[in-house]
Amino acid sequence: MEDKLNILLVEDNLLNQRIVTFSLKKFNHDVVIANNGLEALERFREKKFHVILMDIMMPVMDGLEATIKIREEEQLTGVETRTPIIALTANTMDNDRDKCISYGMDEFMSKPFDIERLKTIFKELSITA
Repeated sequence: MEDKLNILLVEDNLLNQRIVTFSLKKFNHDVVIANNGLEALERFREKKFHVILMDIMMPVMDGLEATIKIREEEQLTGVETRTPIIALTANTMDNDRDKCISYGMDEFMSKPFDIERLKTIFKELSITA
């Protein structure tokens, strides 16, 4: 994770926002926070991100619905490379991962947040600036 990435963190829990942001800023990444899926859509429309870290269970609009809407917008605008979306969730059942992938997410990461696991996912998905 040497490249400086623009990361959209979609998370409604303030403590989780702080933990993830602190970890990512250690690697000099820019982090924009959205408190729910609706805010995530607004931020997505305003700026290009290298990756989106998406909580699943949030008020207003959950992460699954937000992912569907982001993928729809990408199709409508004809982007060449879709933005990788990584689920961040406390749900760790096998079918939770499958559900996230089926909704258009690229990878699944269980909480508590683990920066080393995220670095591995970034490598696997070839996420670079």
